[in-house]
Amino acid sequence: MASKQISIGVGIPMIVVGVILAFILAPMQADLKDTVEFIGSLIGILGILIFIAGFLSRKVAPIAS
Repeated sequence: MASKQISIGVGIPMIVVGVILAFILAPMQADLKDTVEFIGSLIGILGILIFIAGFLSRKVAPIAS
């Protein structure tokens, strides 16, 4: 259950921040446009990976001794 909470609590905000950086703030920057777009895209892609990984993870049974 914690993996889904991380997926929603970390993945979705990273995707939103990446979109804001890449599409809203980058056009406002004249000299750093490429860098801001790259960082925004990178944050968004990492957010998508965390989001997907959170839903694909499974609980592992503890090892009994």
